[in-house]
Amino acid sequence: MNKKDRKFFKELLHERLQELLSHAGETVSGMTEQKETFPDPTDRAALESDRNFMLRIRDREHKLIKKVKKALDRIESGTFGICDKCGEDISIERLKARPVTTQCIDCKTKEEAFEKALGI
Repeated sequence: MNKKDRKFFKELLHERLQELLSHAGETVSGMTEQKETFPDPTDRAALESDRNFMLRIRDREHKLIKKVKKALDRIESGTFGICDKCGEDISIERLKARPVTTQCIDCKTKEEAFEKALGI
């Protein structure tokens, strides 16, 4: 991978990280500000359901934040874009689609087929 590509992915990942962190801040502030009371238990249940859904989304985003940080570390160490399994280069197209990936499409396809066969 050349310097231009590394710079592109570094900027892309930094932007994504900032976006994810701002979402997390909005969720925390939104949940601490709402001190509503509802006379109807159904309304309260709907609010709790919405909060739980939002927390699940933020949990997934938290995991993605970790992956983005690891990808940025790989850029710094020079291992970004190299498959963890086979050591081959990961295609630029795959990295553009999923910049946090650590496997080439062939290795990931084999892993998913194996997991499917095991029922994981």
